Order: sequence, then C-alpha cells, then structure tokens
Amino acid sequence: MILVSACLLGIRAKYDGGDNTVNKLVNLCATGKVIPVCPEQLGGLTTPRPAAEIKGGSGADVLKGMARVYNKEGVDVTESFIIGAQEILKICRLYSVKAAILKERSPSCGCNMIYDGTFQSVRLPGQGVAAALLAANAIPVYSEEELTDELLAHLVKG
Repeated sequence: MILVSACLLGIRAKYDGGDNTVNKLVNLCATGKVIPVCPEQLGGLTTPRPAAEIKGGSGADVLKGMARVYNKEGVDVTESFIIGAQEILKICRLYSVKAAILKERSPSCGCNMIYDGTFQSVRLPGQGVAAALLAANAIPVYSEEELTDELLAHLVKG
C-alpha cells in the first residue's frame, strides 16, 4: 500500500479548502493500493484552516520538542500536527504501507522543503512533521514533485 496526501488526489483537504490534484496519482488510485490521508485533519484541524508553518526548525525538531508549529493567526497548533503524524503512522502500520507520496512544502507533509515560519514564502530544506515521523520509522517519503513514471511503477509493483 502507498500512503498519499489527500489533497494530491483531488480531495479538498488543503488548508484553504482547495486541493493540489496530481492526475498521475489520481490514476494510481485505480490500482487499489492507495490510502489518502491528511495528517492535519487527522490531528483535529478543520478545513479550511489558517495556514501554518514550523518556527524554529523542521518537523524532526517539532517531534523532539525543539520547534513549534504556528498558524498565521499566531496560534500554536503543534499538538494537532504531532497527533496527525502519529495517526498516519498508525495507518501505515495497519496497512503495511511501504512508501508515502506527500505534498512538498507542507508543514506536515513536506519531504525536502518547508517554509521558515515567517509566512513570507521563505523556503528551507527540511521535512514536515508527518514526513519526519514516517522517515524516522523507515517509511520512505517522496514528494509529488519528484515523481517519475519509473518511481510510480516501482511503488505499485513492490
């Protein structure tokens, strides 16, 4: 099974109530090997919701208690992000998920890049909270931006 950020599958889970549809991933659903998730929703946040960013580090730093997640209104939503990450890890274990395809730059799902917490569109290398937790538990994470036909074929086959 492959875990996929729900917004990438056309599900309106994005913070602003929209989606980030990637047709290749929607087509992958026909294989029956895709589990759509939104860690922010699983953490109890509503859709729509104020945009959020990690301040003071990366998702791994949030998990270690060294950084926090704040929404654009200044509300600390760290606990919701941690709970959501833990919930998707449970799903991965229940369904023997072998990899995750997640939304790049998301404070939950970013695989390689996140925003710096200033809400000024400044990007930093790092993972979001859920991506960091999955990676720390030996579940490979890929962003939708690094998908190739070969990678998709490998994930579906394996």
